[in-house]
Amino acid sequence: MSSFKTIDDLDVEGKRVLVRCDLNVPMKDGRVTDSTRIDRSLQTIRDLTGRGASVIILSHFGRPKGEAVPEMTLEPVARALGEALGQDVAFGKDCIGPDAERAVQAVTPGGVALLENLRYHAEEEANDAGFAGRLAGLGNLYVNDAFSCAHRAHASTEAIARLLPSAAGRLMQAELEALANALEKPERPVAALVGGAKISSKMTVLGHLIEQVDVLIIGGGMANTFLHAQGIDVGKSLCEADMADAARDILDKAVNAGCEVVLPIDAVVARDFAEGAASETVMLDAIPSDSMMLDVGPASIADLVARLKDCKTLVWNGPLGAFEVKPFDTATNALAREAARLTTEGSLLSVAGGGDTVAALANAGVQEQFSYVSTAGGAFLEWLEGKELPGVAALKS
Repeated sequence: MSSFKTIDDLDVEGKRVLVRCDLNVPMKDGRVTDSTRIDRSLQTIRDLTGRGASVIILSHFGRPKGEAVPEMTLEPVARALGEALGQDVAFGKDCIGPDAERAVQAVTPGGVALLENLRYHAEEEANDAGFAGRLAGLGNLYVNDAFSCAHRAHASTEAIARLLPSAAGRLMQAELEALANALEKPERPVAALVGGAKISSKMTVLGHLIEQVDVLIIGGGMANTFLHAQGIDVGKSLCEADMADAARDILDKAVNAGCEVVLPIDAVVARDFAEGAASETVMLDAIPSDSMMLDVGPASIADLVARLKDCKTLVWNGPLGAFEVKPFDTATNALAREAARLTTEGSLLSVAGGGDTVAALANAGVQEQFSYVSTAGGAFLEWLEGKELPGVAALKS
């Protein structure tokens, strides 16, 4: 990841710069309801316009499947982007062809235009070379600032980068540098926390991480499957019994790799999965047959907090418990706050990502205190799996 160019390597003055952003934002009644992705794109746009570039933004929205679906137009996003930037953002009614060309030609140095939804054209997701060529013809330079789309080989993320001088935008740069520091060249010991409902969806992640980290903490419903694989009766807890052999295989490989796998010591259990449901803390050998494990208990929290103090790097993907329903967010909140404290005092590099993880850190009130929090769900997960991301590979110098 370290061999990519950034916008500092480009001479942008007087040039038309095509910037691939991810502006696939939540929308209701034609208005943006969460501007996080817009806000994260502002630094790159301002850096480029401040250096005299004409900025042409490319993005997708939703899944129109190659059709011009009116409900999936980016026009409201252009208005929201203009408000965030404090300047007018022109809107092109297409991303290729005469409408796009007119919009692009009207942008003067320091100006910004947003072109219509790339996915109105099926050629975008097909990574069609001809479509990429038509996009490239609209500009002089290409900047990819959409790490969240980098795991897809699409025309606007992969093919176009091979047609124009290309670089990573500020958001992409920050993401790649954070990820490189977390696993490619980390300060050790390195801990990874992987939670979530099912190990079947994260087998590749677990298999890759045991070769990369010193401590692997397994939480959420995934932990139940590992406990079951060790012969522990987890009652009515979420558990993939058919994955027991796979869990044991991970444990065996971890021993050979010198990676310590950390599982819960105690459990918070309840008969009902509901807000304020009656719950109790029990040791693992005392989980009632009619109850489900919904969080780890205080002994587990104390164990994890103590382990974290000895670590220099933390990679976090997934919660420890069913954090969406109180009081089953206790362990996730406690460990997140400890990680944030260690990060703030400078003893821990903390990198987190994935949709549930972002929500869990926000619930704990520490999202801004981690070293880096990635909002790129699929791309972050594929990075954890050790895969090369097409949109990143295309930027390598």
